[in-house]
Amino acid sequence: MEELTELEKKVLVHIYKYGPDNPWYMARRLLGEAGWAPKYNEDEIEKACRNLEDKGLLQRFQGALKRSVTSSVKPWLKVKAKELDHKPKGIYYDLTKKGKKIASELYKDYFKND
Repeated sequence: MEELTELEKKVLVHIYKYGPDNPWYMARRLLGEAGWAPKYNEDEIEKACRNLEDKGLLQRFQGALKRSVTSSVKPWLKVKAKELDHKPKGIYYDLTKKGKKIASELYKDYFKND
């Protein structure tokens, strides 16, 4: 397996668990973190997503986003999701086939102590 940074691993596990997401949201809710203030640097997450895309583990999401919001999101964002009749701004990333395989292994390692 290619060498991945800790942040890249977290991004893969996050998308594996919660589905397609964009760097802006991931900076605020990576792996279920909550709150409006970013817990991670948006630019770092964007860079990690681009690196993962270059490695063939992520692809830009091309489809309709589900209208229901992941459990990692605060209730007021769920209200916003119900108002959406369009895809939110920003690039959303999803796992490739290769990315899913690696993310599933990382997921098992990450949550094995739960």
